[in-house]
Amino acid sequence: MKDNFNRDIDYLRISVIDRCNLRCIYCMPEEGISNLLPHHEILTYEEILKIIEIGIDLGIKKIRITGGEPLLRKGIVSFIEKLAGIEQIRDIGITTNGVLLKKFAKDLYNAGLKRVNVSLDSLDADKFKAITRIGSIYEVLDGIEEAYRVGLQPVKINVVVMKGINDDEIEKFALWSKDVEYQIRFIEFMPIGPNAWKKELFLSKDEIKAKIENKVGNLITVQMKKAGPAEYFMLEGAKGLLGFISPITTHICVRCNRLRLTAEGKLRPCLFSDKEVDLKQLLRSGASEEEIKALIIKTIHLKPQSLSERAKPLRPMSTIGG
Repeated sequence: MKDNFNRDIDYLRISVIDRCNLRCIYCMPEEGISNLLPHHEILTYEEILKIIEIGIDLGIKKIRITGGEPLLRKGIVSFIEKLAGIEQIRDIGITTNGVLLKKFAKDLYNAGLKRVNVSLDSLDADKFKAITRIGSIYEVLDGIEEAYRVGLQPVKINVVVMKGINDDEIEKFALWSKDVEYQIRFIEFMPIGPNAWKKELFLSKDEIKAKIENKVGNLITVQMKKAGPAEYFMLEGAKGLLGFISPITTHICVRCNRLRLTAEGKLRPCLFSDKEVDLKQLLRSGASEEEIKALIIKTIHLKPQSLSERAKPLRPMSTIGG
């Protein structure tokens, strides 16, 4: 399955819910999303599985479950188990804020989940609560430890770096990698949503790396077989890795291999564009698999070549899928 620029599209990120139990400052307003989807507008698990089965015929091999917060959705473990039973899917991951991870980690692993990404933007309890507005860092740290203990590996920690908010913790996160076998990934602050983007909060990948090399130590390049956007390094003697994801300053689009399915059934070819097609309407109107497949192919051909072609997406990140 190739797009117009000869990129192999084999990765589908699926948002299973638009609700979240945190209110992160770059993801949604403090009062939450006012127009949450009624339950009947959210794709059923059966509808999602049908889309996946059609996607497999087009080359989809990797699935990541997102939200909102996916662990809030009832039946998520059973859904993961059904996904794991699909022979053609070679990798299943989940992105979570970690609040409920301690409760679900073992059941998710036993169901067939392979890996987990956890959003964690501060290692300071007070600052974590300020960024998430209502969160407890201790629940998240317990969840991360439990995920690693039960075998969900690699555990990836996603840190959105914001100048004047948590950039003073870059060195702390880097030092943490010496003691834990996690992949700690620093992500450039992205212009997503109508009000969340503030240019003055932006810190580039090179600035983040420079802080680590000036204060902590040299970064050693790590060669990894991967299709994702992160570049990986490690500190000498460290147990874990440090990753850098730079959607703004680096042309990572050249290796983009993904589509995104929102909770209400919109298929998006690109995170940074509000172009999307309505798969749910087609599904619920009794369309044939060939008609659905044709719409997926059409969406693939809507993928832009690079960041310069993209418009700032107006939907908040929580309604797109992390």
